[in-house]
Amino acid sequence: MRVAIATQDMKELNAHFGSAKRFVIYDVRREEWNLVEALAFDDVSDERGKHRTEGDDRIAPKVEALKGCHLLFCLAIGGPSAAKLVSAKIHPIKVRQPQSIQEVLLRTQMMLRTCPPPWLRKVLAEAGVAEKKPSFEEDD
Repeated sequence: MRVAIATQDMKELNAHFGSAKRFVIYDVRREEWNLVEALAFDDVSDERGKHRTEGDDRIAPKVEALKGCHLLFCLAIGGPSAAKLVSAKIHPIKVRQPQSIQEVLLRTQMMLRTCPPPWLRKVLAEAGVAEKKPSFEEDD
């Protein structure tokens, strides 16, 4: 599963989606994770919640760059931005407090190893990475 994390310093999940200067992208599996890439953005919002003038879209380039990710972890995200992510098949996840990127990855692995919550099972199924449910029919 491909995971993106909003960060200002490449060490912690510590950014709002609109103001994130960087996103680190990892492929996460039950037993390991691998850094895929780090994306940098200079043109970010100032977290005041003000809508931009028309033609000043700073969200679309981020959504486009994150395509292929299944989950996006951030501190906060506005409704219109979340809707754009969801339409790109990226599930946004708000985290209440900053935490290390390693903590985010470990928690993601734990969800994959144990019984994933329904929303994550749906994301995995849409991504084509869900495990097949065991069949209870006997093979003859």
